[in-house]
Amino acid sequence: MVTPSLLGPTVGRVEDVHRIAVLRANALGDFIFVLPALDALRAAYPSAEIVLLGAPWHAKLWRDRPGPVDRVLVVPPGPGIRQPEAGEPESTMDEFVAAAGGEGFDLALQVHGGGANSNPLIGRLGARVTAGLRAEDAPPLDRWIRYVYYQHEVIRYLEAVALVGAPATTIVPTLAVTDADRAEAEKVLGPPTRPRVALHPGASDTRRRWPAERFAEVARALHGDGYEVLVTGTPSEREVVDEVVAAAGVPVRPQVGTLSLGGLAGCYAGCALVISNDTGPLHLAAAVGASTVGIFWVGNLINTATPLRGRHRPISSWMVHCPVCGVDCTPGIYPHRPGDGECPHRDSFVADVPAAEVWEAAGELLNP
Repeated sequence: MVTPSLLGPTVGRVEDVHRIAVLRANALGDFIFVLPALDALRAAYPSAEIVLLGAPWHAKLWRDRPGPVDRVLVVPPGPGIRQPEAGEPESTMDEFVAAAGGEGFDLALQVHGGGANSNPLIGRLGARVTAGLRAEDAPPLDRWIRYVYYQHEVIRYLEAVALVGAPATTIVPTLAVTDADRAEAEKVLGPPTRPRVALHPGASDTRRRWPAERFAEVARALHGDGYEVLVTGTPSEREVVDEVVAAAGVPVRPQVGTLSLGGLAGCYAGCALVISNDTGPLHLAAAVGASTVGIFWVGNLINTATPLRGRHRPISSWMVHCPVCGVDCTPGIYPHRPGDGECPHRDSFVADVPAAEVWEAAGELLNP
C-alpha cells in the first residue's frame, strides 16, 4: 500500500520487523545527513533494533549517545565502502558477512551511495527485505529508488527509507550532545569568558577551502568585537590552521587534535556561531544547535546546504570554471553538454567569496 507523507508517497511498513541494518560507513558530514532518515526509521519501527553498519569512528561517536542508533557494526574497508582508519585491526568482508548474516536482519537498507559496491553487500546479509539507492551501474534491491547526483542529501535518504514505510518526521539533522561531550570541551577550553565563535578553515577537498587570509580577516573583526575566536582543525589540517592564526595578528585559539569528535560537538554546542567551509564540522555544528555561516561551491550548495535560514547562512560561490585552466567543470555528469567537465587542478573554487559577505552574515546571526 502506498500512502501520502511529508515528502511524497510512502510504501507500506514491513510487518514483524525486529532488527534493521543501515549501511552508511563514510565521513562525518555524510553521516549527519542521514540522521533524519534514521529518525524516520525509529518512528516507524519503535521497537526494532537499528544497527548502523559503519566505520570505527561511528562506534566511538555512538557509544552511550541517545538517538536512533542502537548499535554499530564496523564494516571492513573495501572498494566503494570505506577507507581504512589508522591502527584498526584487519578483517575481511567475507568474515563480516558471515557474522552479520547471523544477526537475523529483517530489513537491510543501503543509504551509502549509488550501490555499485554497496548493493551487493546489502544483498549478502540475508535480510527479508532490502531497500535503498540504485545508480545505473548498480544491481537492484527488493525496493529501490534511483540515485540522482544533484539532490539534497537529507531528502535522498528520506526517500530511501520511505520505501519501507518510514515517512519523514523532520528534515533537520539533530545529534544529541552528552554531558561527557560538554565536560571534555570545558576541560580542554576552560569556561568561556566571552562569547565564542569557532572558525574551521579546513576541508578534505582543497577546492572547497576558502582562503586562509579571509578567515584571518574575519577572525580579526570578531576579536575586535569582543568574541573569543577558536580555530578548529584535524591533525591533517594543521598547516591551514597555522596560516589563519599567523595571518590574524590577534589572539585566537587554535584547536588541532585537542578534542575528540564528541568533544568537538560539545565545543560547537557552546559557540555563538561556527564559520566553516562545506565540510563535516560545519554540518556537525548545525546538528548540535550552533548557528552557522558556511562557504559553499554552488554544486555542493544544492546537495548539502541547509534550507533553513533562522540560524544558518550558506554563502555560495558561483564559479564553474577552473581558476587555473579555465575548464568548465560542470559537464561531468551531463554527457550531452559541451565541455571537458574534469581537470587535474585542486585550487579553491570558493576564493571569489568576499570576506565582507561572511562577516555581514555573521553579524546578522550574532546580533539578530
